[in-house]
Amino acid sequence: MSRTRPDRLPPGRIASHLGVMLLVAAVLGVVVSGLAIPFAGVAGFTARNLAESVDDLPQELETEQLPQRTEIKDVRGTTIATLYDQNRVNVPLRQISRTMVEAMVAIEDYRFYQHGALDLKGTMRALFTNQASGGVAQGGSSITQQLVKLTLVNQAKTDEERRAATDDTYGRKLRELRYAIALEKRHTKDWILERYLNTAYFGDGAYGVQAAAQHYFSVNAKDLNLRQAALLAGLVQSPEAYNPTKYPAQAKVRRNIVLQRMAQLGVITDEEAAKTKERRLGLKVAEQRNGCVNSPAQFYCDFAVRWLKEDPALGETPEERERLIFSGGLTIRTPLDMRHQRAATESVASKVYPEDAAIGALALIEPRTGNVKAIAQSRPMGKRKGQTFLNYTVPRQYGDAAGFQPGSTFKAFVLTAAIMQDIPLNQRIPAPKQISVSLRDFETCDGPYRSAEVWRPKNSTTASAAPNLYEGTQKSVNTFFVNLERMTGICEPWKLARAMGISRLTKDNIVPSFTLGVADVSPLEMAEAYATFAAGGVHCDARPVTQIEDIDGNVLKKYPKSCTQVFASPVADAVNDVLRGVVAPGGFGAALNPGKPAAGKTGTTSDNKAVWFVGYTPTLAGAATVAGLNKAGQPETLNGRSIGGRTLYSTSGSTTAGPIWGDAFKKIAPFLEDKDFNRPSSTDIRGLLTPVPDVGGKTYDEAEDILSDLGFDVVRGSTVDSSYSRGLVASTAPRAGTGLAGGDKVTVYISDGSPKKAKKKRKKGGD
Repeated sequence: MSRTRPDRLPPGRIASHLGVMLLVAAVLGVVVSGLAIPFAGVAGFTARNLAESVDDLPQELETEQLPQRTEIKDVRGTTIATLYDQNRVNVPLRQISRTMVEAMVAIEDYRFYQHGALDLKGTMRALFTNQASGGVAQGGSSITQQLVKLTLVNQAKTDEERRAATDDTYGRKLRELRYAIALEKRHTKDWILERYLNTAYFGDGAYGVQAAAQHYFSVNAKDLNLRQAALLAGLVQSPEAYNPTKYPAQAKVRRNIVLQRMAQLGVITDEEAAKTKERRLGLKVAEQRNGCVNSPAQFYCDFAVRWLKEDPALGETPEERERLIFSGGLTIRTPLDMRHQRAATESVASKVYPEDAAIGALALIEPRTGNVKAIAQSRPMGKRKGQTFLNYTVPRQYGDAAGFQPGSTFKAFVLTAAIMQDIPLNQRIPAPKQISVSLRDFETCDGPYRSAEVWRPKNSTTASAAPNLYEGTQKSVNTFFVNLERMTGICEPWKLARAMGISRLTKDNIVPSFTLGVADVSPLEMAEAYATFAAGGVHCDARPVTQIEDIDGNVLKKYPKSCTQVFASPVADAVNDVLRGVVAPGGFGAALNPGKPAAGKTGTTSDNKAVWFVGYTPTLAGAATVAGLNKAGQPETLNGRSIGGRTLYSTSGSTTAGPIWGDAFKKIAPFLEDKDFNRPSSTDIRGLLTPVPDVGGKTYDEAEDILSDLGFDVVRGSTVDSSYSRGLVASTAPRAGTGLAGGDKVTVYISDGSPKKAKKKRKKGGD
């Protein structure tokens, strides 16, 4: 009975394999030896052509830093987020267990320390084995060749480069061989092996042996035992097919092949191999969380990353900066305080629920440094219902959310401008329930407002008919601040707001209603602005990152505080004295007092679409808001909405947003320094004192004109005994020569023309 002869390989496959042999010979420099010449015709080109092609290839392979995990840390050095494109942690060869090294060399390139860049013996063996089997039964690439391919793939920046690194062409293989030779000339075997172990992909998102050890076994690479090392070594050939979390049976078969190979080579004994083969895989999988979505401070993390991506020092393009952040193995240090963050998160979450038709948010910032201490919002990061990727706490360029109208919190800028213009805190200003004013009464930066339209603002709160700056602010009286803005003009408050952190304000926002808060802002911007008051008039830009370090711990860049004195500290003292009345007994925010000296301002927008409370202590400022949103993300009234488990029939900054601020600050207060605000001077409170003139003997109308022109509040008193003629002014209280501030009351007494009674009265001690 005749034996059936095996099928011959088709001519095309023979030519293909002979072509590979030709390439091998060429790279080895033996093209002219006669080895390549017989196959030159098969390959379709001459030996001379091939040799010239080899000579034209680059001589060196530039090896860039391997992509590694970046860590974001809080102010105490605790990691709050890990970022990576490839989950990798570089380790030196000395920190990889000897067993792991032996397992990898045994299965991938057992003659690694004996041959050069190319294992000709192994390549020829694999060539003929694969030719006989009709497939790929055995690999012939050395570890150095594998490293070259992995490096080219990793370092590819464009689609064209990625194709060139993976195309199955002779050109690619020839280039890889040349690069492998260059690597072997330039580096030691240990360097190449270390680089390979840190570069290789081990499946399930783990790049490099350290990440793989941590992921599959929750150990470091230096602690890998035989069972673990054999499994990992077996993965690099086909990480997906042998993934032990998905295909444990196939992974075990592959692991045992590695063990058998190690025994054949004498690396381990047959007994060790047999014993280990019987054991389970021993997985203890630990997921390495990636990205801000897995951080306990999700939107702080997101803000820090987006803030860094704006820094041209980290790369010429946004893409380069992102690549550095996610692949550079950086340590990003932030001023985030997790004690503050937990307090903020808990407070927001208890007042506004994720699926409510509203957003609750709180931003905390440190005066005098600009350090962002925490940011929190009611909707967590994600794609599900009640989740979002919009960061409502920060300016639009960092969070994609437009912000919300701030309501009466903008009155603080008009208050500051008034104090800078020497308007005393005791100055009384008419504040009827409603007023009618021409818009041309308001000065802009370019003269009177260009409209003669009549504006009729009205109050939503009650106060005296002519409150001073203390009462007008404490009661948030709209008509009071409209009249105050007529005195200050709009330009100064607008400039102040910009200088204090509301930088996106444009000239379109220079409108008479500026004092009522018409420009969209974020909580962080408002916290940054009010921190200027706490810092004695010093504004500091919000800073979510203090420094970044490279993979070796060297400082790559520091981000120092950026601060400017916007107004004098006595002005800040006066503003603080007024705003602390809001959280004092009788103020709208009295219930929010955290037990530390504090000040603040409430804010409510038209139609109650957003409510605010912006407050601060001498060492921490915070802005809380609750804003209604419809399904399209557009502003919507809060009235009648279920927010935080209760239906809101009326809303205000003090009762709806204020508790977010108050609860958080009460939890944070024990960590804050014991400091108080400076008291303003009597001049700031009362203004520069003007002596009361002597108006005795003048008519009441004459006296009233003189006193009113000096800024006094004139009141007609009773008739008194006086030597002056009947009906003329007898005296004033306070008496002539007494220093008074603008707005102080002067009572004018009228003579009854009875000098004798006057003389008698003087004997009793006079006035």
